[in-house]
Formats: sequence, C-alpha cells, structure tokens
Amino acid sequence: MANKAKLHPRNQHLEGYDFTRLQAETPELEAFTTRNPRGDATIDFKDPNAVRMLNRALLKAHYNVDFWDIPKGYLCPPIPGRVDYIHYLADLLADSNKQAIPTGSQIKALDIGTGASLVYPLTGQAEYGWSFTGVDIDEGALKSAKQICELNGLTIPLRKQVEPESIFKGIIKPKDAFHLTMCNPPFHASLDKATKGTQRKWANLGKGRSKALNFGGQNAELWCPGGEIKFVARMVEQSRDYAKQCMWFTSLVSKKDNITTLKRILKRAQIVEFRVVEMAQGQKTSRFLAWTYMTRKQRALFIGKSKS
Repeated sequence: MANKAKLHPRNQHLEGYDFTRLQAETPELEAFTTRNPRGDATIDFKDPNAVRMLNRALLKAHYNVDFWDIPKGYLCPPIPGRVDYIHYLADLLADSNKQAIPTGSQIKALDIGTGASLVYPLTGQAEYGWSFTGVDIDEGALKSAKQICELNGLTIPLRKQVEPESIFKGIIKPKDAFHLTMCNPPFHASLDKATKGTQRKWANLGKGRSKALNFGGQNAELWCPGGEIKFVARMVEQSRDYAKQCMWFTSLVSKKDNITTLKRILKRAQIVEFRVVEMAQGQKTSRFLAWTYMTRKQRALFIGKSKS
C-alpha cells in the first residue's frame, strides 16, 4: 500500500488503499485493479470509470455508504483529500471546545455546492455524526444527491439556490444556526481556462488532450466569472448578514497565490478572526480559509448551547 503520510492523522486513508478490503466490499473493483511497477495494487487514474468505482468502494468500506454513484459529466471527487477538509474542520471546532472535537447531530454544517457526489455530508456524518445541509444551484446535482440519500436511508436536507449570485440568501433561514459552512468553489475564471487546466492535468497523467473536464464537472463546479477570488470575496461579503447564525465560514482555496488577495479582503471585512489552514496531501498542498464574526467566548457559548 502506498504511504500517504501527509494526510491528516485521523484520515482513514493515511496508509493508502487496502485493495484486499476494498475488493471484498466491492467485488466490481477487481476488474479495474492493476499493478504498478512496484507490484502494488492500484487503478488507472486516467480512467474515469475506475476512479468512480474506487470511490464507491472507499465509501462503502470506510463510511458505510451502501450505494454511491454520480451521473455522467459530474465531478468525481478524490475521497482522501475531501475527507481531510472534514478532519481539519473538526480541529477548528475543537479549538472552541477545550480541544475536544464536538460530535453528534447537534453540530450543524452547511455544504455550499454539495454536488452530485454528496461527498462531504456522507463522510462527515460517518466520521463525526454531524448534521449536514447540502446546497446547490444545479438541479441534476441535487437529484443525484437525493437519490444517494434515499438509497442509503439517510436524512440530509437539500436546498436549491435559485439566485446564482447569492450564496447564503434564501438558504440560511431565520431560525437556522450552523457551526460551520464549507465550500469547494469553482476555481477557474472561464470555461476556456477550465478546459486548458484540465488538458494539462490529462497530459501529466499521460492521457494527452481530452474534452473531458477533470473526470467530469459541470460548468458551475469548475468555473465562474472572476474565478475563485471573486467567488470567495462574494462569500465573505454576504456572510456578514449571517454573522450571528454561523460560527465559522470556510472555503477551500485551490490556488496559493490567491491567499494574499483574499487576506486583504478579509482584513477589510468586519470580522473578528480569520485563519488559513494548510492541508498537505501526498505531493499536493491545499488549504482552506476560515473566518468568524464571533469572539472566542462567543464561539465557546455557541458550541455550549448545542450540547444542551
């Protein structure tokens, strides 16, 4: 098994993939399993069907997800990296809870752009028992997420954002209270840049040019006008209206160079604190930005109320 020592210490995939266990849980994976030059079991990561089957096996073996699939053309997420975000968010909440990770359904998380895969609610519920609400602007993604919930007997509220320029408006209701929001924003500024970025990835994998977008991905998943900076800046601006209803607002930031600009935006906003949390995953380093309008005392009280 390949060592992935840079993943979060609590990440179940820290030591790589146990293909014996995965194939036992999902026998269909065997047809996609090959051997690398060292003789270790692996899959062809250039094959979208193989990646989808690996995800299905991982979610079943590690997160008790009996059914998982996504429609053709939607983003197929890498499970270990996505779960890392969940674990680092748990650490963030623990910081306001005497370093104890708060678990259970009283912890509420809002997943902005939950996607067809529903990967964050599935893994977050399994790891910590948190309650998730999924949000998306895409009807197809929500239909897929709903099917995953129904076929696994899960109750995960799903809300459609009908105003593409709004992030929280119409989604966070007056009586809602969330401990955190999370988001994997579209990071390209245009369809052309998304296509070129994907072609570079395919070339690095030895696949050459391809019309496929990163093992799938609808436009809203991959790009928006102004790209990642514009999206996160809009999120920061709009979060102010829900300052008392959410403890931590967070978003992944794919491009390290964007952090400097986003820090300036946060410093101009009327927030109490922000953090940049680095996540090292194998050869890749990613990060998320977190900001809050609550003082440390208010955050402790916010978590305390959820226990009562």
